[in-house]
Amino acid sequence: MGPDGDPPSAAPADEDRTVGRQTVLVGDCLVRLAELPEGSVDVVVTSPPYNIGLAYNAYDDGGDRAAYLDFIAAAGRALKRVLAPGGSFFLNIAGTASDPWIAQEVAAALRPLFVLQNAIVWVKSIAIDGRSVGHFKPINSRRYLNHTYEHVFHFTATGAVPLDRLAVGVPFQDKSNIARFGHDADRRCAGNVWFIRYETIRSRGERFHHPSPFPVELPERCILLHGRRDATVLDPFLGTGSTLVAAERLGCRGIGIELDPVYAAAAVRRLEGLAPLAPDVA
Repeated sequence: MGPDGDPPSAAPADEDRTVGRQTVLVGDCLVRLAELPEGSVDVVVTSPPYNIGLAYNAYDDGGDRAAYLDFIAAAGRALKRVLAPGGSFFLNIAGTASDPWIAQEVAAALRPLFVLQNAIVWVKSIAIDGRSVGHFKPINSRRYLNHTYEHVFHFTATGAVPLDRLAVGVPFQDKSNIARFGHDADRRCAGNVWFIRYETIRSRGERFHHPSPFPVELPERCILLHGRRDATVLDPFLGTGSTLVAAERLGCRGIGIELDPVYAAAAVRRLEGLAPLAPDVA
């Protein structure tokens, strides 16, 4: 790697690659989505550019807001075509302290196309019992609070897609509730607030020189919640590949589309570095 902030020294992969069950497609997501068969994807997990001025390697994240929302709507139409009738579309997005509306505006741009079945809050850092757990980017302001969460919008075609809520559930605190409410096991729905620790990052190299990667546990939870073990997973804004890493770990086939060949190459390297799957997962 070069010095912090410099792009990786390895040559980018300009061509599509398949590693294990995962395929990385390089190119514009609208173009590459048109190549996929209709209704061929079970789960979409993705995080598009936020249009808040993040320092991507090659993408301008500070464009005109109306044009950006038009692009989100176009991507939504393309995703609706490839998503199976009973599929799930999980979209991770966040605003900033000074621009909190962007997440809601993105959701509104997709409202004509999908039903918002669940609105999940991903807590990256939380202060509890006198201490802070997790990581966030601090801001120096007398007006705004530090931003320690992001949105995960769960869209479906009908709003009635059954989920495996217990796959991402938690044990009961009060064990008497197991029998009282007729549960088969010590497991309950964990709700729509997910604490997934965002680890402290000291240099851009630690996150593959991408300004906003999400932890692998986030797409893992989304895939498990959808509940289909042999799911075909898609991430049209792949970045450095966390969604495909999650899909491979869970024994699912995955497709990722990434505009920037440098990030696509990083995703391929991550997939190539994965340990073989355990027999019970494969």
